[in-house]
Amino acid sequence: MTFTRRQIMTAAAGLVPRLDAGPKKRPNILVLLTDDQRFSTLHAINNPEVQTPTMDRLASRGTTFTHGCIMGGTIPAVCSPSRAMLLTGQSLFHVTDSIVTPRSGPDSVARPFEMFPELFRRNGYRTFGTGKWHNGEPLYARCFADGGNIFFGGMSDHLKVPIADYDASGQYPKEKRYTGAKFSSELFSDSAVDFLDRYKGDDPFVMYVAYTAPHDPRMAPKRYLDRYPWQDIKLPANFLPQHPFDNGELRIRDEMLAPFPRTPDVVKQNIAAYYAMITEVDEQMGRVVQALERSGRAENTIIVMAGDNGLALGQHGLMGKQSLYDHSIRVPLIVGGPGLPAGKRSDALCYLMDLYPTLCDAAALKAPSNVEGRSLMPLLTGHKTRIRDSVFLAYRDFQRGVRTDRWKLIVYNVKGQETVQLFDLLADPLEQKNLAADASHAHQVRELRQLLKRWMTETQDRVDLDKADWGRT
Repeated sequence: MTFTRRQIMTAAAGLVPRLDAGPKKRPNILVLLTDDQRFSTLHAINNPEVQTPTMDRLASRGTTFTHGCIMGGTIPAVCSPSRAMLLTGQSLFHVTDSIVTPRSGPDSVARPFEMFPELFRRNGYRTFGTGKWHNGEPLYARCFADGGNIFFGGMSDHLKVPIADYDASGQYPKEKRYTGAKFSSELFSDSAVDFLDRYKGDDPFVMYVAYTAPHDPRMAPKRYLDRYPWQDIKLPANFLPQHPFDNGELRIRDEMLAPFPRTPDVVKQNIAAYYAMITEVDEQMGRVVQALERSGRAENTIIVMAGDNGLALGQHGLMGKQSLYDHSIRVPLIVGGPGLPAGKRSDALCYLMDLYPTLCDAAALKAPSNVEGRSLMPLLTGHKTRIRDSVFLAYRDFQRGVRTDRWKLIVYNVKGQETVQLFDLLADPLEQKNLAADASHAHQVRELRQLLKRWMTETQDRVDLDKADWGRT
């Protein structure tokens, strides 16, 4: 599906009223979530190599947050805590203990939570889910009153997705699951389109459409791959044959998807296949957006497009997402809808978990008191240009980082060896020059380390930078 510039501008004008108009009733919510899509993969925003007409269209009629981040991950499958943070509005260690790897006891920081579809359902919204659900069957049953082609699991062949039909009882035994007959993105879009075509209710709805693309295996149909001859793909400027030191995850599954050392040709082939997957899922998103427009409900629907985490694909000698570099922690994030500005960009630091209170504000609902996200609404309306001065980043118990508008500090503790990186992101956005050992930047390292420790205390991190081996047992 392709759009002319005139179509894009016409759609933007038709679907986004003036800021002073405002919706006449509670808005519908449509969340389109991709898997492993890094921030630098939208044609109209930051990458002329990739073809993303649907995402470009959404950006033209909404606000693109160019510095949307995830907080990181406590397990290698970073998508699980990332999606849990989006759904609960809570920070990394809280969702880890509550959802990702639940535990109890006197040292647990688990807290009660209500996922945002659950809250909206309790307040009269019709809630619908399809696609990847990485947070367990009981929580799915709490969130959704409707759904289809539900994938409970991690990852699979895109042509052999084990799916389940929606069950109002909330029971999804293995024997009721079967293999989908189409490519994953088409399966999930089919369900979303079907819901929009058949829904005749007066209640507003929440739709959570969670794709598994562009996650590997990168196996887009040939018609998409043919658009990206790998020989024409640009090699990332921060490409390295191997990472310069042990970051603790150099031999994890994601890193084994390409041989060592990395070669330019292999990296370019992987990027071409990645872009093909992104174009495929973009087209399937377009089907959902078209169904929304066909339903007559588009003018009162807030559309969120986001990714759950990024991916390296040759940058810094890495292939996966188990790092704190920007290519792994920054994600696409677009928000548009009634009363919100069109074609706007914000470089404010924010998190995916900030969507929860944002959607609550849009629907005039009160977010639970333990939601830690901060509403993006002041950024959307222009009342503020910043809601955070910094973001905290963490991966497992051996990578910690903090980022401001200009600086990023990453600290590693692997096999008893501490490594420090400092990047000036204004001068070095690809994080190629480590300034940590430069005496003229010692004060930046010192100040950022203190900021990092404050974040660790606030988020109830269980490692301590001041203890031997960070206090790990």
